[in-house]
Amino acid sequence: MPAQDTSQIKEKIVAFIRRTGPSLPVHIAKEAGLSILFTSAFLSEILSEKSIKTSDMRIGSSSLYFVPGQEKMLERFAHHLKSREKDAFILLKEKGTLKDLEQEPAIRVALREIKDFAIPFRRQGSEELEWRFFNIPEKPQAPKPEEEIPKEIPQVQEKPPKEIPPKQNQELGIFDEPVEENKIKKVQKNKRPKKKDSQKENNFFMKVKESLAKKSIEMVDILVFNKNETILKVREAGIEKVLVAYNKRRISEGDIIKASKKAEEFGNIPYIVLGNGTLLKRTGDLLKAVKNLSSVGEIE
Repeated sequence: MPAQDTSQIKEKIVAFIRRTGPSLPVHIAKEAGLSILFTSAFLSEILSEKSIKTSDMRIGSSSLYFVPGQEKMLERFAHHLKSREKDAFILLKEKGTLKDLEQEPAIRVALREIKDFAIPFRRQGSEELEWRFFNIPEKPQAPKPEEEIPKEIPQVQEKPPKEIPPKQNQELGIFDEPVEENKIKKVQKNKRPKKKDSQKENNFFMKVKESLAKKSIEMVDILVFNKNETILKVREAGIEKVLVAYNKRRISEGDIIKASKKAEEFGNIPYIVLGNGTLLKRTGDLLKAVKNLSSVGEIE
């Protein structure tokens, strides 16, 4: 194909995307009069030239292609998001910004998946992760000056605790300020493990997700997500299954029974059990023993 023709085709593709907004390769191919294979090759070349961008979100198995400046148009396709991702999208759009640690685990995971719409950021002087909706300015709220933050604290510390009458305070020799300081210390101590736990949850979930990718198993929905176990609805070879992943080195009979009951809740569909190590020996022996078991009954 002459170089002139190639250049014209690329210009035609970019012009189509600029006119219609974010588009799928199948629609671009139809406009260009090319096969999907050739269209994909052209799109890859145009993408490397940075004349167009591609979405992280997928419609089926394809990304959307758009020209810079059309990012807001991606919202038209938000209805294609998966269940949990759509929940996170709606919540973030409604609130504008969300603090990561304040969200339930499934929403936290979904926020990390909707990269086209959820932008991570940290406020000045803070290590706390937050998310902002993609069309909100980079600094949605200016942080309060440090000198303004403590203004309310002395007022709180000067008040005696409501549950202890003033007389009882004097009899016990308890003063207002030390009581409030103890409360503040307790709150601070309670917050620290939360960050560690959330990190453990994220690490375990990412480990499960990577394992699914290696096994070519598609994640459909998140049912349970914590540092001890993750329960997902997945699709393997076109068949929906329940996957139960335990954050432990040995899987017991009880763990398998629990996974079985979870699968029954979703229409008695097949289920998969994963762990960080191998089965307990007695559990493995039991599975081998029942493999060809026809039935178990009572002698009448």
